[in-house]
Amino acid sequence: MVSEEDRQTVLDELHRLRSRVPQLTGSLAAGVDGLVVAHDTPGVDPDGLSALTAAALGVAVRVADATGHGGFRELLVRGERGYIATYAAGRTAVLTLLAQDRVNVGRLHLEGRRAGARVGELLDAAEAAARAARPAGRPLGAVSTAPPVRTRTTRTTSAEARTATDS
Repeated sequence: MVSEEDRQTVLDELHRLRSRVPQLTGSLAAGVDGLVVAHDTPGVDPDGLSALTAAALGVAVRVADATGHGGFRELLVRGERGYIATYAAGRTAVLTLLAQDRVNVGRLHLEGRRAGARVGELLDAAEAAARAARPAGRPLGAVSTAPPVRTRTTRTTSAEARTATDS
């Protein structure tokens, strides 16, 4: 979980990026799990874009692995009206940029890579701090003396069950 302060710092970086590359129409930082960290995407659903980015990332990682080209670094998609560029941002996040068709792609890559590195450093540091703040678990091999806890589960009928695509 990213703190509000870290989220604001990432958002500030996204705003600075858009000022450095005026042809950007949106930017999004997300976890590789598809959850939005911060976004500046007017007119685009950030949750939908984040989920699609995670799906595209999954394919890109597999392609890079299958071809022996190493770990994922970036993905560029060119549409009729612009570009979608996704960059690795640390160990657990990605940066997705939306740009007009007239963007200088070299500049887009230069600034996107730099911003991805900064966002990645911030989020990796936040994750490490959160991990360090968690209480240590039982040592391996330790046995609990507490009685087992039984939980009661309720049955859900098929009419009640919904998937994410149903809602």
